[in-house]
Amino acid sequence: MSLVDSVTKAFVPIHREGWPFIAIALAATVVVGWFVDPLFWIGLILTGWVCYFFRDPARVTPVDDDLVVSPADGVVSQVGPVRPPEELELGSEPMMRISIFMNVFNCHVNRAPIGGKITRVAYRAGKFLNAELDKASDDNERNGLVIERGDTRIGVVQIAGLVARRIVCFVREGENISGGERFGLIRFGSRLDVYFPDGTVPRVAIGQTMVAGETVLANLADAGGKGQPLTRVS
Repeated sequence: MSLVDSVTKAFVPIHREGWPFIAIALAATVVVGWFVDPLFWIGLILTGWVCYFFRDPARVTPVDDDLVVSPADGVVSQVGPVRPPEELELGSEPMMRISIFMNVFNCHVNRAPIGGKITRVAYRAGKFLNAELDKASDDNERNGLVIERGDTRIGVVQIAGLVARRIVCFVREGENISGGERFGLIRFGSRLDVYFPDGTVPRVAIGQTMVAGETVLANLADAGGKGQPLTRVS
């Protein structure tokens, strides 16, 4: 491997959604810095942070159809049964939900928790409350997906936060997606909720750090693989 290849591989790729923001930050830095020298260096640091925010590192997703992986980097903020958003059309009964909060330093590229067919994409306008608050799931701007594989349906909801003002979704209804594949991002700080079939046993705890596309949230085989609790023989 050449020196150039080694240096290139050391840098984390930047998602295409970030390049316009990087260009704006860099242009503003040059213009402001032309008149006030100290501001040039401050602007350069901010430009570096914008590059860091839109990083898009490669991830290695576990090869197992029963595993549900985290759709986002961040920290688990809530775990428990909650009624899913109406627009997802997943019913009115409570489902196991795992919430992952992303701060402004986390990678914000979102990845599919399982592979399957996208049967629903539903956007809903709303407020921009602190995404760590429980009521953010109901009140904040959000975009939800339902991924279906066989009899299993998983809901994934991108939720805007106090700073986040733009939810980006790359997929459409009817498309097929692989587990760990990129499906969207949120600018700048936010949260993702994942809704599981009845009987799913979470494999994460509140406060645990997640890695999108890699950290296992649950194993559907623990719930019979189709959302039904396993019958245990004593």
